[in-house]
Amino acid sequence: MERIERPYFPIIYVRGYAMTRDEIVETTSTPFMGFEAGSTKMRQAQDGSIVKFVFESPLVRLMKDYNYRDVYEFGAERRDRISPRCIVIHRYYDPADPAFGDGKTPSIPDAAAALGKRIEQLRDSICGTNAAMRKEFRVYLVAHSMGGLICRCLLQNPDVASAEVRAMVDKAFTYATPHNGIEVGGINLPNLLSINDINNFNRSNMGKYLKVPKDKVNTLGNSGFPPERLFCLIGTNSRDYAAAHGLSSFAVGALSDGLVRIANAYVEGSPRAFVNRSHSGYFGIVNSEEGYQNLVRFLFGDTCATAQLDISALPFPPEIEAARKRGKKIESSYYIEATVAPRGAYTYELTSRTQANQCAIRREYGDIFDAQGNLLKDKRSTVLFSVFLDSSKILAGSEIAFSIDLAVSNAGYQVDGALFLKNHIPGEYLFRNTLVVFAKPDDAGGWRLRYVWSDDQWAGGPKNEAELDTARTKAIGINQQAPNIFGIPLQSAKGFQAELKLSLSDWR
Repeated sequence: MERIERPYFPIIYVRGYAMTRDEIVETTSTPFMGFEAGSTKMRQAQDGSIVKFVFESPLVRLMKDYNYRDVYEFGAERRDRISPRCIVIHRYYDPADPAFGDGKTPSIPDAAAALGKRIEQLRDSICGTNAAMRKEFRVYLVAHSMGGLICRCLLQNPDVASAEVRAMVDKAFTYATPHNGIEVGGINLPNLLSINDINNFNRSNMGKYLKVPKDKVNTLGNSGFPPERLFCLIGTNSRDYAAAHGLSSFAVGALSDGLVRIANAYVEGSPRAFVNRSHSGYFGIVNSEEGYQNLVRFLFGDTCATAQLDISALPFPPEIEAARKRGKKIESSYYIEATVAPRGAYTYELTSRTQANQCAIRREYGDIFDAQGNLLKDKRSTVLFSVFLDSSKILAGSEIAFSIDLAVSNAGYQVDGALFLKNHIPGEYLFRNTLVVFAKPDDAGGWRLRYVWSDDQWAGGPKNEAELDTARTKAIGINQQAPNIFGIPLQSAKGFQAELKLSLSDWR
């Protein structure tokens, strides 16, 4: 009997929604229900040539990189002698296929209840009667689209599973899940639209099976499951979602992955990353290197890095400032862009919020300053990202290293309600630079952080020592442990000023 070796717990994959009977039969006819789908893309090599980039699929990469195994043998699913490092497919659609069941599509609570039983069966298959192993047993839930709602139903609805079963879930990772429902034309799908179970994504219905008020469906409610242990990967490519011959992408619109709007794809308080991938298909979020890299770092990594931006000065162009001093009413908003990639990455980013991908963070001037330009006392800090890193992947030196592309630009000015265009310069940034961060634990049990602005000097050259924000480090607890919070100043010749608050915490 193989022992359980943290953090390599069994992975249960829960696929997404199948609309038609043909789609249901198609998915039940495959052994891994999409988790084995890879992709082949083109990229430009150093010499200018075009070469293939092959992503083998999450399933194959987990097998190759982390020695995971499936649970099929001799044409059947094994029920004993299963390795703890296993990948299990929750085949909740099988009963809906007349070849396997009664042809009735299970509801989300039914699928969640079956998932709970599958977790118990898996524990019994791996641990047998070994009391120590049964106590250590945990699973990871990895889900695409509606599969994430099934996982949340398991975690949040006490009617579908016992507290003992829910406690066996260590972490959950969702790809493109409509955590706050699906909207078409800005309107949530109606509850009356029950054909093909589309009303699964109506907020009133979601509130019932998630056990939360309908205006709180993107929260974990009173489940007790820590939101920081549920990761939301959000797609931002609405153009390449080909379902329904492109009609879905057209109906849902931009600021989405073609089916789920960006604003509806996360759970409140949970870490999230943004990747330029569509809901599914050849450019899909599951069959992507970006998705895989976020998945394995969240499941197996040892470091969490979270960043907030505290803006203290947002200068106006001279002509706008002159108009403000004359008593004109000035209105403006800003795009904040942040892209994070670890050292060694060549074909992927962990998260990317940019104007080009229609997912930059937008902030109103009035969210930060009053009409006289004074900082608001209750202003919100802008959360840029939460990424997970793995010190075992360090390829050079002894520090975890990653880059943060940061940019702040104006989205337009209005003077007394009129759009100010005559001197608008497209692409004129208030701030833009790339921060390279080097971090490692120190001898006192905390962290040491050094950094370089790589637009100004080589990343391998002399580095600045980041200052520890001692007061905030002691006052805030993240990921069940007190993080180290560092302050890094940002400024530009135009007068922009801010501080990047970068928190590092142990994720083991």
